[in-house]
Amino acid sequence: MQLPVFDVAVFLLITLGNVLFGASFFFRNKTAAQFTTGGGKLPAWVVGMSIFATFVSSISFLALPGKAYSSNWNALVFSFAIPIASILAVKFFVPLYRSMNSVSAYNFLEIRFGAWARIYASLCYILTQLMRTGAILLLLALPLNAMFGWNIKTIIVVTGIAVTLYSMLGGIQAVIWTDAIQGIILIAGALLCAGLLTFSMPEGPTQVFEIAAASNKFSLGSFGASLSESTFWVVLIYSLFINLQNFGIDQNFVQRYMTTSSTKKARFSTLFGSLLYLPVSLVFFYIGTALYAYYSAQPHLLPAELSTTGAGDKIFPFFIVNALPTGITGLLIAAIFAAGMSTVSTSVNSTATIFLSDYYKRYINHNPSEKSSMRVLHIASVIFGILGVLISLTLVGVESVLDAWWSLASIFSGGMLGLFLLAFMSKKVRNIDAAIGVVLGVVVISWMSLSPLYFTEENLLKFKSPLHSNLTIVLGTLVIFLVGFLVQKLFANQKNK
Repeated sequence: MQLPVFDVAVFLLITLGNVLFGASFFFRNKTAAQFTTGGGKLPAWVVGMSIFATFVSSISFLALPGKAYSSNWNALVFSFAIPIASILAVKFFVPLYRSMNSVSAYNFLEIRFGAWARIYASLCYILTQLMRTGAILLLLALPLNAMFGWNIKTIIVVTGIAVTLYSMLGGIQAVIWTDAIQGIILIAGALLCAGLLTFSMPEGPTQVFEIAAASNKFSLGSFGASLSESTFWVVLIYSLFINLQNFGIDQNFVQRYMTTSSTKKARFSTLFGSLLYLPVSLVFFYIGTALYAYYSAQPHLLPAELSTTGAGDKIFPFFIVNALPTGITGLLIAAIFAAGMSTVSTSVNSTATIFLSDYYKRYINHNPSEKSSMRVLHIASVIFGILGVLISLTLVGVESVLDAWWSLASIFSGGMLGLFLLAFMSKKVRNIDAAIGVVLGVVVISWMSLSPLYFTEENLLKFKSPLHSNLTIVLGTLVIFLVGFLVQKLFANQKNK
């Protein structure tokens, strides 16, 4: 698939402009606080757009329409829990972190349970972000390889260097401002695609809804009580837990709470960014459904290799390249690619911040100068960027390894959320109670995440988790919380006897 030269030029110019714009913030980063929080002076609406862009990665831009095209709107249920989680965030989490005046999301865990909790959570976060960076770089390279014919490993290396460069130079200000611009372009691109699809139907716009309704494309999934299927309830509960994790313990979000000048503005940016995702995700799902109707009414427009059941994720890129006007195609591809770059830059910046606050200042130099802090942030950014590229290169062509990486990521993140909720919701739980809860919780999460990969033979199926994978974080978090709470109660009762 070859794009017109003009589209290629648009893509390259916007991508290069994005990198140079991010790097230009180098001149505004004279202190570590400016690098990690923008000095607490960023506009609330820009931070809100950045939070929105954190939800909408380039992968979501392609994957959500693919889901709607292949099945129905069951995955849209994920968005329904975001308002609940965001309201809890602005009421409890935002003021909690701002009151501690710490850029690290894991300082709170040390205050409650000691240094081990902070090290455990921050190390899990860093490992998760490295996996995420490697996977995103690979997933960005694959469509560019298909559209331009460029070498996958070359794309990964060049993209990794470019993102690391502007992350290192521009700090959080570069990340947030580029996020905001990319978010606006993504929304505009999504609305444009939705409009073109709707008004390109042979029998008019209503044909989209007629074809979609006849194929049950608007279904939100089963409302049954099954825990092994992706029902409405399973997705809703999963969404609530994963978004509590985002708002409560994810450094990407917590760091943004500190970038505005007041708690009121931080609350606004959190609500604005999270609630904006709900209508935009609806547009994404509508695009997938409209694509189904568009190609159902005109099947001759779709190549035979994309007419198979498993081709859902490839339909929207095919439409972008073949159906959009010249120039718009290049713009949209650049926007999707830039959103992926912003996801990687967020990971690079946040991991460098955690290394400075949770390791360098805690164990190497307790009172570093601004020059030393900036040097550590720059070096850490480069190291994490390089590690992300190396991980991505090892994943090229090895899908099973990618599955294993994401399974391990769920193990790390599930343990972090359970520990945070235990610290936040119970003031009596002690250090040892939390440690026992985390150990048992991680065992449960490991079993649920890894058993489907390894217990595949008939005689081992009885050891395989019968629950849907979305419930991994739910069950693991509940085990950590309940075990920690009950152990504390048990020791308290024995002490009183």
